[in-house]
Amino acid sequence: MTETEGPRPVEELTFREAMAELDGIVGVLESNTLELEDSLRSYERGVALLAALQSRLLEAQQKVDVLMGKLVPEADDETRDTSLS
Repeated sequence: MTETEGPRPVEELTFREAMAELDGIVGVLESNTLELEDSLRSYERGVALLAALQSRLLEAQQKVDVLMGKLVPEADDETRDTSLS
């Protein structure tokens, strides 16, 4: 990647790559060494990475929930507690 190309689109990054890039951005922002404009650009990229990572984690959690639901049989009327107490 050259300077004129810019960063890869977030959607093209693997989860691990996105996490590593976000970690790097946090480190640079915490170092307080960037100019304001560069800090804002980095922060914006970090927000995009974080949103994508959260979305991927939610999607993965939903898949796990579906798979776990397939492993646990639903209770039938005889075993289900239907009392109102």
